[in-house]
Parts: sequence; structure tokens; C-alpha cells
Amino acid sequence: MLKRILVLDDNQDVLDIIKEALVYGQFEVKVTSNSADIMETIETFHPDLLILDYKLNGGNGNDICRQVKTNHQLSDIPVIICSAYLDATETLICGCDATIAKPFGLDELMEKVNGLIYSDM
Repeated sequence: MLKRILVLDDNQDVLDIIKEALVYGQFEVKVTSNSADIMETIETFHPDLLILDYKLNGGNGNDICRQVKTNHQLSDIPVIICSAYLDATETLICGCDATIAKPFGLDELMEKVNGLIYSDM
């Protein structure tokens, strides 16, 4: 069974690139730009990893990360914050497992994804 990754970003081009790279890397990928329903999407999709944009239209990836990390049913899901607006203090507070600064290379993306998904094996 393929590992599942949920990606939230408000830029469709970024979603398309990340999805293509992850599908090529043999992952089941769901992408969304809807931050309002993200907790419901997480609960129904059951991802093995979340990739969240930091700055979203009407939301913030750090806030979503905090919600995930404080929910005892979801807290074990690794979270990558991906953004051009990274603040090291904020990412430490939200509890994310890794960060990727935009623009990023696909090698860096795949290295962090594989490191988090397969770290327990």
C-alpha cells in the first residue's frame, strides 16, 4: 500500500509540481487549496505526512500544524512547513517536523519526505 501525503497550498502551480514529484516517488497524493476544511480532509484522508504552506489565503500553516500536533489522534503525523516566509521561531512553536524554503528543489523535497515517512521503519 502506498504511503499517503496531503499537500495544502494556495498556489495551484506549486500543488501541481509537488503532486507530480510525489506521485513519481510512489506516493498516494491528495492536494488541496482549501484551508477552511483541512482538519476534516486530514481526518478522512488519513495521511502519513502533511505538507503545509506557511502563508495561505485565509489561514496559516503554522496554526494548522498546531491543531494537528495538539490532537491526540493526529499528533503522530509528520508535518513539513513549506514557504518563502519561514520564521524559525514560529516553526519551532508550531511543532512541525521539517521545513522547506521556497523556492525549493525536488531533490530536497523528496529527501525530507522520505526521511520523515520512512524514519520509523
